[in-house]
Amino acid sequence: MQDKAAYTPPSMWLAVLALSLATFMQVLDSTIANVALPTIAGNLGVSADQGTWVITSFAVCNAIALPLTGWFTRRFGQLKLFIGSVVMFTLTSFLCGFAHSMTELIIFRALQGFFAGPMFPMCQTLLLVIFPPLKRSMALALLSMVTVVAPIVGPITGGWITDNYSWPWIFYINVPIGIFAALVVWTQMRAREETTSHVPIDYIGIAMLVMGVGLLQVVLDKGNDLDWFASTQIIVMTVISVISLVSFVIWELGERHPIVNLRLFKERNFAIGTLSLTLGYAAFFAINIILPQWLQTQMGYTAIWAGLAAAPMGVLPLMMTPIIGRYANKVDLRILASLSFLTMGASCLIRAQFNTDVDFRTIAEVQLFMGIGVAFFFMPITTIVLSNLNGAEIAEGSGLATFFRVLGGSFASSLTTWIWSRREVFHHANLTESVSTYNPAAVDYIDKLGGASQQHMALIDKTIEQQAYMMSTIDYFWILGWGFMALIVVIWFTRPPFSRSGAPGAPAAGH
Repeated sequence: MQDKAAYTPPSMWLAVLALSLATFMQVLDSTIANVALPTIAGNLGVSADQGTWVITSFAVCNAIALPLTGWFTRRFGQLKLFIGSVVMFTLTSFLCGFAHSMTELIIFRALQGFFAGPMFPMCQTLLLVIFPPLKRSMALALLSMVTVVAPIVGPITGGWITDNYSWPWIFYINVPIGIFAALVVWTQMRAREETTSHVPIDYIGIAMLVMGVGLLQVVLDKGNDLDWFASTQIIVMTVISVISLVSFVIWELGERHPIVNLRLFKERNFAIGTLSLTLGYAAFFAINIILPQWLQTQMGYTAIWAGLAAAPMGVLPLMMTPIIGRYANKVDLRILASLSFLTMGASCLIRAQFNTDVDFRTIAEVQLFMGIGVAFFFMPITTIVLSNLNGAEIAEGSGLATFFRVLGGSFASSLTTWIWSRREVFHHANLTESVSTYNPAAVDYIDKLGGASQQHMALIDKTIEQQAYMMSTIDYFWILGWGFMALIVVIWFTRPPFSRSGAPGAPAAGH
């Protein structure tokens, strides 16, 4: 039996609410635990370094599961895969909160990350199923709003829960949301017909994917802690990862029933759209890393105030989403994507003019301005990515694009911290050279402090460090700003029309 072209649930907006809540919960959970790590490590009696495996285990298994989404969809069907993922994600969330040791928590977080993998692509696919073709831009705009708001809310919510209750509650709050989402989506969509296919399992492909992607994610998460390629451990994992991934690509392209459909990259809009999505999200993610980190370590902000300074970024996407969703199909989506890159790039170049005297209001206003770019980012690019895909390709393409987006965020997370600290060392060395007896200005400044005592020199070094980090932050925002501008050129290599000719659905029999 073929899938129906579209499916209208008994209550459209109840189904949309449940799908959105499930996705919000999953995206939120990828960031909510970050601020609670010191508390979790302390309560479970382990070091801070061991505690970071709470994040790494989730990220590794999430990255492995995402490319497998297409195969899971063909095997189980979209609805069963979504419901099963939500139920297991909810169960593992409860087990995370119930964990009595770090080993238990890491195991449950790994399972939670794996079951979280298919949730976003399946939510995207099911939303495209229940919205009529002319309103599918509204579905993607709604999903983009969830994707933007959840990472902002995550750290603030996690900090508040940890401070006022206890860390297990950052996992327990998923339980009622997950139960509600699973029950509602099942009751609203169980009458929809789906076709599944029993294709052979590509065990070799799975093994190479797990090895390659898993080790790559560990390298990205642990690289800064282990000083990158100064560590034998990092070198070995990198070599094995590269060999596994290259072998995986060669194997999958020659496999009759590949576990991941890499042939989708032959489609121009999917390839260029995914590249734009990955690089754009990586730059967006880098802003969300470097800004709070700079505010907390160098500007004296608490975690809550740093979160509040960043939060205005989510205001305009919330307000603009209905408008964008309604009228986007009347505009060339490349124009909307270009507007997004232009605005986010301009916001970075504005931040590159900051100094250590910048106030909370200025930071918040720039974040508010960047929200315009964020509002136009996800929906147009996602539509371009999926524009020429049909049937089962929708779920496969969504899973692959989401995988590369998440991987881009992982690269941004590692490289941001590394570049920021390296540039600080460079600027610190240059500024320190000016503090000498041969520099009249430096001598005069030291004399005004009361002489070159140990206390005064420590104070000067602290000032130099703050300025060096400020200069490093400026450098990084210049890189991000011009990076966004370059993506304007990239997105114009896609080709309209961007409307989908086929209906999203499960594969036909014998696929």
